[in-house]
Amino acid sequence: MKPKKKQVNAVAQRKAQRAAQEKRMKQIMWITGACIVVLVLLLVFIRPQSKEASFDYSSLPVLGNPEAPIKIVEMGDYKCPACQYFSQDIEPSLQKDFIDSGKAALYFMNYLIISPNADSNTAALAAQSVFHQNKDEFWKYYHVLFDNQQDEKTEWATPEFLVKLARDNNIKVDYDQLSKDIEEKTYQDEVDSHMATGNKLGVNSTPTLYVNGEKVAENVSLDYTALKSYLDKKSADTDK
Repeated sequence: MKPKKKQVNAVAQRKAQRAAQEKRMKQIMWITGACIVVLVLLLVFIRPQSKEASFDYSSLPVLGNPEAPIKIVEMGDYKCPACQYFSQDIEPSLQKDFIDSGKAALYFMNYLIISPNADSNTAALAAQSVFHQNKDEFWKYYHVLFDNQQDEKTEWATPEFLVKLARDNNIKVDYDQLSKDIEEKTYQDEVDSHMATGNKLGVNSTPTLYVNGEKVAENVSLDYTALKSYLDKKSADTDK
C-alpha cells in the first residue's frame, strides 16, 4: 500500500503547485493591468501641455486685413537686434507677398527679453500709446523704433528719445499724451499681459512667430525663403 500513498501525495503536490502557479499568474496579470492603468493616467494628466496658442487678435495692432485666413503674430522686443532684422528684411517681403494680397495679416505682441525692467519696457509703453492714439500710425512707429535701434547693452529708449522719434518722424499722435502715457505707464497692464501670454507659451527668444496659433521654428522665422515656403503651404491648405 505504500506505493499508492506516495502516488496520492505526488498528485496532491502537483495540484498544489499548479494552484500556486495559477495564483501567481493572476497576481502578475493584476499587477500588470494596474501598471498599464497608471501609465495611461500619467500620459493623460502629466503629458506636456500643447504649445498651440490662442490670441485675442482684436486687441493687437494688425497690418493687413483682420479677416485674412492666415494670422501671423510676431512676439518681439524693440531692443532686439534679430527683431530689427525681421522688421527690415522679413516684414517688407511678407507685406508684398502675403499681406497686401489679403492672404495674411501680421499682428504684434510685446515680449521683452533684452531689458524687460528697463527701456525694452519703456519702448513697449510708447508703442502701445501710439497704437491707442492712432492705430494707423502704429506700424510706421514700429519701423521708426527698429530703424533707430541702438546697441542692446545701452539704455537708449528713454521717454525723451521715444517722444522725439515720434515728433521727428511725424507720427500723428499727441506728443504730450505720448510722454504722459510713457511716464505714467498707462498701458503697463497690456505689456504685462503680452508677457504673461509669452511665458505661458514658453517663448524664450525674439522674434517668435505664431501662424494661426502654431509656433514657427526660429530658423524659419528669420529665413524668408523658408518662411515663404511655410506660408505658401498654409495658404494652399486654407484654399482647400
